[in-house]
Amino acid sequence: MPGLGDAPIEPRLRQRMNELAQLLDGLLNGGATGSDRQNGFVLMVFPFDGDGRCNYISNANRAEVLTMLKEQVRRFEGVPDVAGHA
Repeated sequence: MPGLGDAPIEPRLRQRMNELAQLLDGLLNGGATGSDRQNGFVLMVFPFDGDGRCNYISNANRAEVLTMLKEQVRRFEGVPDVAGHA
């Protein structure tokens, strides 16, 4: 049985997520492509009720995203919860 992010994007979200990925890439990188791009992104879409899967799209390769996600989890886990007082 595949994990929450192992299967292709759910059909009901595929078109919208591809549109968002193209929009994000254009906004973040202009017309740059491939190694000329300056900014990577990851878009993860999941149901709030926890009944379903995490759908993932990115303009970076999986190995780079995996490294970034591991580092981000360490940051999240190492930062204490602080109530905002804006």
